[in-house]
Amino acid sequence: MSTVKQITTKRPKSIGHKTSIASAAKAMRQARVGSLLVKKGKQFIGVVTDTDIVRRAVATGKPLGKLTVEKIMTSPICTIEGSQSVDDAQDMMADLGVRHLGVTKNGEITGVVSVRDLLSFYKRYAQSKISTEVMYEEPKITQD
Repeated sequence: MSTVKQITTKRPKSIGHKTSIASAAKAMRQARVGSLLVKKGKQFIGVVTDTDIVRRAVATGKPLGKLTVEKIMTSPICTIEGSQSVDDAQDMMADLGVRHLGVTKNGEITGVVSVRDLLSFYKRYAQSKISTEVMYEEPKITQD
């Protein structure tokens, strides 16, 4: 059974809660990520995603240079323990309608797992299963 910690992005990117939406978008582009954990002091207080920026800021016409991530972030962060299965993460994302989960170890966030991480995992899993099945396929016997 594969666990969430095996496919987790370690050292998640984060920003301060008073960061502007424009700065958060630039940070996401630069880091090539779709979410940033939001910190207040040393504590993670939420998550802001590219979808949050589009739906909760851009679409409303609010000034992106003045609006802070604290105003549009999702809080609290939906989390899953790293020892849980990848299937559990998929089920949780589907049930909660989210695309990112904070991954915890003993209650502390140690990483992030995204829908993209799940897709990559299932793609590798399917390819290895297909390769194994083809390798062990019995030869077909035909009569002449």
